[in-house]
Amino acid sequence: MSRPALRTLWAMLAPFLGLLAVVLLFTLWGQVFKPGTTFLSGFRLALIAKQTAIVGMGALGMTVVIVSGGIDLAVGSLLALCSVVLAAALRAGLDPVLALGLTLAAGTAAGALNGILITGLRLVPFLVTLGTMLLFRGVAEQISDQQKIHAEAPAWLGTLLETPPPGSPRLVCTGVWIVLALAAVLAFVLRRTVFGRSVFALGSSEATARLCGLPVARLKIAVYALGGFFMALAGVFEFNNLSGQGNPSSGVGMELEIIAAVVIGGGSLHGGRGSVLGSLVGALLMTTLRSGCVYAEVPDPVQKIVIGAIIIAAVALDRLRPGRGGGPAAA
Repeated sequence: MSRPALRTLWAMLAPFLGLLAVVLLFTLWGQVFKPGTTFLSGFRLALIAKQTAIVGMGALGMTVVIVSGGIDLAVGSLLALCSVVLAAALRAGLDPVLALGLTLAAGTAAGALNGILITGLRLVPFLVTLGTMLLFRGVAEQISDQQKIHAEAPAWLGTLLETPPPGSPRLVCTGVWIVLALAAVLAFVLRRTVFGRSVFALGSSEATARLCGLPVARLKIAVYALGGFFMALAGVFEFNNLSGQGNPSSGVGMELEIIAAVVIGGGSLHGGRGSVLGSLVGALLMTTLRSGCVYAEVPDPVQKIVIGAIIIAAVALDRLRPGRGGGPAAA
């Protein structure tokens, strides 16, 4: 097998091997220090599935943004904003379908705003989304009066992260199936459509994309709008996770976990490279790690140190990864 083929194979297997290592680590820890308990118990698997649905949904949108050569630091604040919008709309008596539509529209519009500011002001995405991170959080706090908003939701909207009963053919909560279905659609879009090819071309070289006649400004706005749409869905999941609450404090620091999940999954912060499947595995790794730290009774400050170290390692590996850019590695 040639060296490029080996590199490609390693890039595909690395996220899975990392996930396996994390599972083995906490399983062995449990056998030594917590005999009689099981790390991957039914309760813990259900909890990991719920958290992965939220982080994974955000990672899908972030995959498109990172492949295009951008970054979005506002996703955690946008998650909180969308959960608050949904809760406020439901509490105001709006029809649940319209409330859901309003939430998705709000997330998409917020993402598009990021794209418009980046292209219109010709600023780097890091600075723009750093500003909108505070802007979106402030809007969420203003809507909710800095309080959690409780709202009643119909079963189809309020039980997306509810663990199915034993023997159910669903196996995992509905939210996980929604993430997997959208992941399949997104992988197809990135690999098989003109839009997807254009996103990879933009991330590989914006100057070349312009010379090829691609509408760079419109493409960037569409990319960030798509990222906002996925974060709106993550906000709906967060509303479910909080048992029918919109919390303006939700999602603090989640942008780092989502970015780390994409990079661990093979995405490059330099653009032009990303994997839908890899991003989902990266999201699963991050949530499994966090759940494992709780299982091992690791203090919260130490958890932050561990997560921070992994984020630094992921960025370092991105810099060392050969063959930056150059092709749609989305699967």
